Amino acid sequence: MSSSFRVGVFVDAENVRYNGGYQMRYDILRRFAAREGGVLQRLNTYMAYDAERAREDFEYKKKAHAYQQMVRDFGWKITAKTVRRYTDDKGNITTKANADLDMAVDAMLQANRLDQVLLVTGDGDFLQVVEALQNAGCRVELIGFKNVSRLLQQRVDAFYSGFVIPDLLPVHYEPRNEWGKPGSCVRGVCTKWFPDKGYGFLRFMNQISNNLWITDPREPDSPYVSVFCHANEVADEVTEDLLMNRETILEFYVNESEQKDNGLVANNVRLAFSVNR
Repeated sequence: MSSSFRVGVFVDAENVRYNGGYQMRYDILRRFAAREGGVLQRLNTYMAYDAERAREDFEYKKKAHAYQQMVRDFGWKITAKTVRRYTDDKGNITTKANADLDMAVDAMLQANRLDQVLLVTGDGDFLQVVEALQNAGCRVELIGFKNVSRLLQQRVDAFYSGFVIPDLLPVHYEPRNEWGKPGSCVRGVCTKWFPDKGYGFLRFMNQISNNLWITDPREPDSPYVSVFCHANEVADEVTEDLLMNRETILEFYVNESEQKDNGLVANNVRLAFSVNR
């Protein structure tokens, strides 16, 4: 692509937060969106803000404002949606802060000034938005975490699990984690598994690159790395069926192999997330 192509990013922050993307890093998301050298024309995120709670809970108000300011410092425009409360006939209270309409309208209105749109959501309600953006000439990519609409994944031009993008979602119990280095914790998928032999190979994205389409780790320009995995390192919850499903997201540690020079082995392999199962 030309370095002058224009990119727009639209984040459904509440959908992300409730579907496994809590603590998503907006600085890393920005780098991912610009990985091909495009101009970041729009960086929009749509967040909920509970004004009623803020009036009574100073700590909530302080943290919410601090978080919003941090995101703005990374160059994002925040549309804050006020949380609304509804009481049903039985007295049950529900809260809503739906930003779908705002996000869809903004993306459509700005489509004629964009060449590529990155949607961060898993909500199937954006199906028609995706088709309209594509018909307007935009390439549409999608990042999602849990509960991503199957149809939405199929309609976009490219789908990426937010779990496997390096450092997009921190490993909360490894605050000094250096993704991809020996001893670090990463997330990836199983590419080959030999049940009769008791081993296989996992793959993880080692860097944010414009060559994400080169999925074969053997290719010199591939941003992916292959890791040997022995069955003894796999948690009981990770069945063979899950291992052989490319949609199963695994979390594991990588360490240097004692048998192979420059090789990596996987340790403590467990289920990070399995899509649509």
